[in-house]
Amino acid sequence: MSPENEFVWFVILGVWAAIIVLAIKPLHGYMVSRGMENMVAVYYNRKVAHMVSGGIPLIMVPIVFTDPIWPLLGGVIGGIALAATHIMDKRLWWMQTEQNMNDATFAFMLGISVFLLWHYLDNAWLAILPALFMAYGDGVTGIIRNKLFAKRTKSVWGNLGMAILCIPLGFMIGKSAEPSIPIWGAISGAVASFVERYEFGPIDDNVLIVVASSVVIALGVYLGPF
Repeated sequence: MSPENEFVWFVILGVWAAIIVLAIKPLHGYMVSRGMENMVAVYYNRKVAHMVSGGIPLIMVPIVFTDPIWPLLGGVIGGIALAATHIMDKRLWWMQTEQNMNDATFAFMLGISVFLLWHYLDNAWLAILPALFMAYGDGVTGIIRNKLFAKRTKSVWGNLGMAILCIPLGFMIGKSAEPSIPIWGAISGAVASFVERYEFGPIDDNVLIVVASSVVIALGVYLGPF
């Protein structure tokens, strides 16, 4: 695909992400109108944004791009934009909170991890796998916990739900790699599901999910299949 076409796709996916972030604003109002607490609605919306605004463009990356610079630019631009709303106290109140800037961290980690892994592994699908764990695995985890506890918290039930999604996902994408590393892919999904429950100050679960699963995948490529 030509650089011109990749630029067009970059713009399309960027516009998609922005539209989804704005489109979920009425969803917050609907949930609150049904008796849901504001913060619960905010966290539901954040997970929807993870999966739809971030996750769908992420899936498109190996299909429409041949250069990892595009997801890097998308993640960095998105991260800067989201961080700016916090810094300037202009938060997107239907999906952001004063408590943390995890939404901005999500965008930064998505772009940076895909860029670095794509360069190291020379495999676009493996490169997006840790970010997929972050977008969809952590998304499912948050929805489960929100449903069970109606607040942002950590629980083994959320991690179990994440593992049910991430382990098969890692297996399938790992199997399609060359050389095929399905077991390493599954292990990376299990590791991502385990570390999600931890945060260390500014190092939030988005960082831990991506870093830990990336290390496993890189190790699998280096050591080869079982």
